[in-house]
Amino acid sequence: MSNSIRAGWFVAQLRPHGLAQARVHLRRQGFDTFSPALVHRPHNQPNKLRAARPLFPGYLFVNFDPNQNGWTAINSTRGVSRLILNDPRRPRPLPAELIRALQNRWDPRNDHKGEDDLAVGDCVRILTGPFAELVTKIEALPSAERVGVLIDLMGGEVRSSLPRGHVTKVEK
Repeated sequence: MSNSIRAGWFVAQLRPHGLAQARVHLRRQGFDTFSPALVHRPHNQPNKLRAARPLFPGYLFVNFDPNQNGWTAINSTRGVSRLILNDPRRPRPLPAELIRALQNRWDPRNDHKGEDDLAVGDCVRILTGPFAELVTKIEALPSAERVGVLIDLMGGEVRSSLPRGHVTKVEK
């Protein structure tokens, strides 16, 4: 078993409302940070500005090499409550595949990219609700948050609009 520990991403627990403060101070210390956020626009107020909500409230991913000196300063950084480590003497980073998958789904502005690019005519599977597991085609894309589908119901076709997160693209 090797004693070498490689650089990677770790999780820092934040103090209440400490995300912005922790980001600023960790970057000043030379640490890379990552905090994916979902952009939310209230459906009853379409003109209201979109607000970003952290995907993991109260936590921040921090990249560092535990073989280098100085990483223990993260615990005393403003906005940070503590690093979450399974063994403080030999910290193990999160799986690289996990972080890579998260980063591939969020662009630099922290906007969710989505798992797939949907287009009119694409086949999708409905994930929730009374039509869960039904496969249908996209008829329209009325907004960034909704998809229009045509559902075959009892011999007739019914148009419906679903939240984009309630469908997933199906390969033909």
